[in-house]
Amino acid sequence: YKEGPAEGGRMPYNRTSGVKNVRQPKSVKIVYEGDFTMEIKKVTDASFRKYGRVLTGIDFTELLAKMQETPCPADVIYEPSVAELEALPVYKELQTVSYGELPIQVGYCNGNNYKLNAVEYHRSSELDIAASDAVLLLGWQPDVTDDFTYDTAKIEAFLLPKGTGVELYATTLHYAPCNADKNGFRVVIVLPKDTNLPLGEKHEGGEDGHLTAKNKWLIGHPEGGLPEGSPLGLIGENISLK
Repeated sequence: YKEGPAEGGRMPYNRTSGVKNVRQPKSVKIVYEGDFTMEIKKVTDASFRKYGRVLTGIDFTELLAKMQETPCPADVIYEPSVAELEALPVYKELQTVSYGELPIQVGYCNGNNYKLNAVEYHRSSELDIAASDAVLLLGWQPDVTDDFTYDTAKIEAFLLPKGTGVELYATTLHYAPCNADKNGFRVVIVLPKDTNLPLGEKHEGGEDGHLTAKNKWLIGHPEGGLPEGSPLGLIGENISLK
């Protein structure tokens, strides 16, 4: 690795030489060098405002403690709705304050992952609350072309520190978090109720053909290891932090 400036513009995505191990930032940003060069920014950086905002004024203590009881497998597991998390007092606060009293679900995405593989977006904001350090690979929906392709060179990376919650706007492309260290990640995922559940009808053509679950539009990478028949459209390298 090498240390970049604490503030400043985005490093270009550069396909040039072996990625170094992840290191936690203190007052500087981290630059990874491998088959590409990528700056890992903080969610407190001004550049994150394009994608979302840091949540303030909400006590996540009980939620984070309960998350330590959830599995962290060698691959990635996603549970959209977990009763034990939704039974906590913070559920009502998230529903009332963050979602304007809409029905919500509280689940998690845990495990180990170093690759982009795909991007998805919703018609609503998503809340990500880190029970461990994690890295978010993010893009911007307006950069998706009319034929639903997206250049992975536009992806930006942000460190989501343990204990921090963020709102990712509906226009933010995202997918599974990535490891910030070898110990894996645990991230709470909050979304409107029934998001990511199975569809009830067939969807084909244009954007509708990218709808793979309720309120989930997916653009996959050919090397992303997705199920056969998944809608593709990511061009460029399948970004890997390892």
